[in-house]
Amino acid sequence: MDADEKRRQAEEKRAGVFADELAKLRRRRAALEAKEARLLADAYALTVEQRSRIGSVSSRERDMPLRSMALELGLAVRVNDRSMQSQMHDAHELVERFPQTMAALEDGRVSRAHAQVIQDAGRVIEDPVDRASFERIVLVEAERQTVPRTKTYARQRAEVLDPRPLQERHDTAIRQRRVWVTDLDDTLSALTIVGGNVYIHGAYHRLTGQGTTIKDIDRAKRRAYATARAEAEANGSDGAPAEEAEPWFDDRALDEIRCDLALDMLLAGSPVIDPTDPTTGGLGAIRAEVQITIPITTLTGVTNSGAELNGVTPVDPDTARRMAGTAKIWERVMTDPITGVVTAVDRYQLHPSQTRYLNARDVTCRTPGCRRPAKLCHIDHSKDFALGGKSCNDNLCNECARHHTLKHATNWHVEQLPGGILKFTSPGGKTYDSHPPSRVAFVPTDDNGGYAVAPF
Repeated sequence: MDADEKRRQAEEKRAGVFADELAKLRRRRAALEAKEARLLADAYALTVEQRSRIGSVSSRERDMPLRSMALELGLAVRVNDRSMQSQMHDAHELVERFPQTMAALEDGRVSRAHAQVIQDAGRVIEDPVDRASFERIVLVEAERQTVPRTKTYARQRAEVLDPRPLQERHDTAIRQRRVWVTDLDDTLSALTIVGGNVYIHGAYHRLTGQGTTIKDIDRAKRRAYATARAEAEANGSDGAPAEEAEPWFDDRALDEIRCDLALDMLLAGSPVIDPTDPTTGGLGAIRAEVQITIPITTLTGVTNSGAELNGVTPVDPDTARRMAGTAKIWERVMTDPITGVVTAVDRYQLHPSQTRYLNARDVTCRTPGCRRPAKLCHIDHSKDFALGGKSCNDNLCNECARHHTLKHATNWHVEQLPGGILKFTSPGGKTYDSHPPSRVAFVPTDDNGGYAVAPF
């Protein structure tokens, strides 16, 4: 056996060792995730017990134990409390309704992702015996297949055991339709619409048809221009039609056209069903309104960074400057690039300077983990106004409706420290600090015309 063959065999053995070690680590991870699921399930069960002792019929008051527990656990591990609340519910459901799957997870025979797809597909099966049969069958597949294949198989088995007819399942599922925004990199965001498949496919088909028509017209225009050029060249001219500039050609891909069409119709079109008063313009009169924070030097073109949309995603400088100069209902909040202090606002309301200052300082809800834009939040007195708290900036902060209610309905306490730092104290005595978002801007220097980070 030559040296190359020995090396090849040795490398293949190492690959086997890597595979064995990876499998061991994944089994340990599954066991740890099972322990975490049991802990979250126990925490959820405690809130259920606390809720049972609340005599009020108000659903909001009865939800407070769960909200408070979710916030406590979420702050401990730096997870949004809404997400933590969902994790607690899922863990409780997994432990109580899917014991076989939970046992497989503890043994490391399936991953948490496998367990989740079994749980998601099987929760529609109400009969415990049928659900146990479903678990037993699907677990055999889960222990030897990938998560996507397990998901497909689990859905197929659940449909067989689901006693509800398709129409009933559709009527239930359609109530989950919604729209949300996900911010991406490089000033992009994704608008996701979950709705009835007929309407979603119909909308996509319409956008595709419109986009294809635009592409067809562009191709015809290109052919006509190429023919005119060829005829001009044949006649001895310089190759371009006489006294005619080169027309504009559409270089967008079909996906880009579909996106542009959808946004055009959403932002400028009027809905077919409009229950509002037509004399006021109806729903079609509603226009997009956003908050953008722009350093003065970005607005004037000295620098090219620092603009933010609603405090959650950056805006390219050209767009920010164009909106500043043309939009009629855009709320302009301009900040000094050195101190971050608001220097100018353009719309007067009750206590306008305080509202603008707090929105610029806080950007979002100040409860750790919450990213609700400040524009959509309540202005909250850290020390209650009824207890002597003053309406001054160092006693005010932005809290979304959910967390504002939680603060007043439970034993959570918020103290505001110098610099806008908030100190949250949980009912269990744990403390968590919330710092205002840092303001980093780039300012021009005298060294070769470069830029430097502002010193704050």
